[in-house]
Formats: sequence, C-alpha cells, structure tokens
Amino acid sequence: MMDIQTILLFSAASFALAVTPGPDMILVAARSAAQGRLAGWVTQFGVSAGSAFHAIILALGLSQLFLAIPYAYDMVRYLGAIYLLYLAWQAFTAGDSFSSQSSSAKRLSLLTIFRQGFFSNLLNPKVALFYLALFPQFLDPEKGAVALQILVLAAIFLIIDFAVHGVVIWIAGSVRSLSANGHSFAKWSRYFLGLVFGGLAARLIFDGQR
Repeated sequence: MMDIQTILLFSAASFALAVTPGPDMILVAARSAAQGRLAGWVTQFGVSAGSAFHAIILALGLSQLFLAIPYAYDMVRYLGAIYLLYLAWQAFTAGDSFSSQSSSAKRLSLLTIFRQGFFSNLLNPKVALFYLALFPQFLDPEKGAVALQILVLAAIFLIIDFAVHGVVIWIAGSVRSLSANGHSFAKWSRYFLGLVFGGLAARLIFDGQR
C-alpha cells in the first residue's frame, strides 16, 4: 500500500500542475464564459473522463506505445488537431442553438459539450506522456500492484484538478452572469470559444516536441 508521504508529495505536485494554466483549464473557462457554469461543469466532467481513460491505458501499459512508435503519437496528435478545428468551425458558424430554451435541445447540448470535453482530452497524446513522465516517480513495485497504484494516483490527480477547475468555472461563469445576456454577448462568446478551439488545435499541430 502507498505510504502517506508519497500521497502528500504527489498531491502537492498535482496541485501545482492543476493551477498552471493549460489547454483543459482554458477550454473549461471559455466554455463557462460562453454558456454558463453548467456547461463548464459538463465540459470538466468530459475532460476528467478523458483523463481517467488515459490513466487506465497507462495502467494497462499501452501508453508506452507513443514512445515505441513515434508515428502513433503524431497520428493521434493530428487527429486531435482536426477535431479541435472542427469544433472551432462549429463555434464560429453556430446560430442561436447555444441559447435554445427547449429541454430536448438542452439535453442534446450537454451531451455534445461532454463529448467535446472528452475527446479534446482523449485525442491529446501529451496527456498520456504527462502521465508517463509524472507517475513513475511515485510508484514502488514493492508496495503492491503497479496498476492499482497508478489508478490511485490518477484518482487523486483528478480530484485535485476537478477542485481547481471548479474555481475557474465559478469565476468564468460569473463573467457571463454579470454581463447582459443578450444576442451580442452570445455571439462574441461563441467567437471566443472558437478561437480557443483553434488555438488548442494550433498548439497540437506546431508543438510537436515531447
């Protein structure tokens, strides 16, 4: 079983990483500002699900595929960039669907938002490489199954990341709440969200260093 000192050290490292602005934080903040706190929370659930999937893959040992086969890394990276560019195009060309008041439209919208958060994280191979770089420092085969240790560390990281992003969601959502929620704000918030998606895509395309 992992000792408390290892858990505390990992928690401190996770907090430091969580408060550092990155693609996930930017996406969650932009979504919250554009569509409100509920959309921000749903995005965060999607991002966390994608991150949890990466942790499971790491526990199964498959993340090392990116290190063994560089083409696999590049393929996933470009797929992620294409998906983000598609989301940017959707944001720029969306009409008033963001502000639809029907319950069915809202349910569909939340499902779409969750899916976008999930795949934006899942198709970012740097998340898998981040796990590969950070987690081994806190693993000890003599203290139990390594796969179980990875899942425990992943759970700790996700809880801390979720809490930090919760503050970001609240702050970004306040921007929307304090503004005049009219057509003009909705339009410019969609443009901002589109720019965020486009910027994340550019980062994946041009930031190929591992």
